[in-house]
This record gives sequence, C-alpha cells and structure tokens, in this order.
Amino acid sequence: MHSEMHELANDLLARAGLTGVKRAVVVAAAVLAAVVIAYSLVRSGTAPPVEFVSAESEMAEAEDPAQAESVPAVTVVIHVAGAVSAPGVYELPDGARVNDALKAAGGALGSAAVDTLNLARILTDGEQVYVPTQDEIAEGAAGPGMSAAAAPSSGAAGVVNLNTASVAELDALPGIGPSTAQKIVDDRAANGPFGTVDDLMRVSGIGAAKLDSLREYVTVK
Repeated sequence: MHSEMHELANDLLARAGLTGVKRAVVVAAAVLAAVVIAYSLVRSGTAPPVEFVSAESEMAEAEDPAQAESVPAVTVVIHVAGAVSAPGVYELPDGARVNDALKAAGGALGSAAVDTLNLARILTDGEQVYVPTQDEIAEGAAGPGMSAAAAPSSGAAGVVNLNTASVAELDALPGIGPSTAQKIVDDRAANGPFGTVDDLMRVSGIGAAKLDSLREYVTVK
C-alpha cells in the first residue's frame, strides 16, 4: 500500500512537470486543500450536523425508576416451635420446605424427633412447624409440623374418625405424615371401614408403639 502511494505521487508530479519537487511538499499541499474544502462545506451548511449524545443521559434513561418494573419477592411467614435452637417467626422464600424452616431456626435439638417430620413438605404462609421431642412422641403429646389450629386435643372435639377422616386430618395426627395418612385412606378404601382402632395395625408403618400414641386422638364410627 505504501509503495503504491509513492508511485501515484511520482506519477502526479511527472504529469504536472514537477519532478524536481519533493513528494512531502505535494502531500502537505493536498492535506491543506482537503482542510480548506471541509471548512467551506461546514460554513456553507452542506455538511450534515453531528448530534452528540452524552453517556450520562443514556445512563439516566436506563436507570429511570419509572421505566424499571419492580417485582416484589414472594415470601411466606412461618412460626417454628418446639425442639429447635431458636424458636420464632421467620420469613422464608415462597416454595421453601420444612427443612428450610428448621435451618432458619438454627437447626433441631438433639432431643428432636426429626424423623416424624416430612422435611420435604412445601410450607404455606402463616403455618406453624412444631418439632416434637422423642419423649413427646412417645407420650403422644405432640404432632409433627402441626399448626396450633390443627393440633388435636384430648377432648372429644379433637378426636378423628378413622373411617371418614381426610388425608389432611390424618396427617395432623401425632407421628402420622402424609405418606402414612395416604396409606390409611388407601387401606380403608381397599379393605373397608376400620372395626376398631386396633385395626390400624394392618396399615404398613403403624406398629404397637405408634398405635398407643394415637389412641386418644382417633376413633371409629
């Protein structure tokens, strides 16, 4: 490219009869002529105006809060009680599970009967997650993951009829999770109504100890 420019300059000098003039002088004259032409175009209004946009104005438009869509985070408020390090009310992301509630409360204590909880269950806003102790489960005094409103009482009003109870009602019983509650309903549908409370022993996962802890909370009618 450089050699072609040299040849073109030599050719122009030869045609103009200026072979003795240095190429540097010709180049300088050409540059000066280009500047004069450009200046004349600008003065005459022939050259199009150049619009300058500052980077600050573009950033201000991009950061305009009126243009940005604010999407509030969805959360659930949970009351964690029982055998945990720090019982209390916690705000967790929507879709959080029982295991996340236990972590928020500092984890379960060594005396906690964690196996009675369905740690994978998705939490709902306003519920109470109660973590019972091993002693409470043995005495039938507490139910896993129950809210205060759902906790069965020892009185007649809190007794659940095994032959009509839903999965949710059975799930609220001490030591009965969603899986066992579903098994009770399935057994009832397959084998007919329970004749006595002792018939719960025919359901997989319910042994003598668990049956004893349920007696005061269930009945058959």
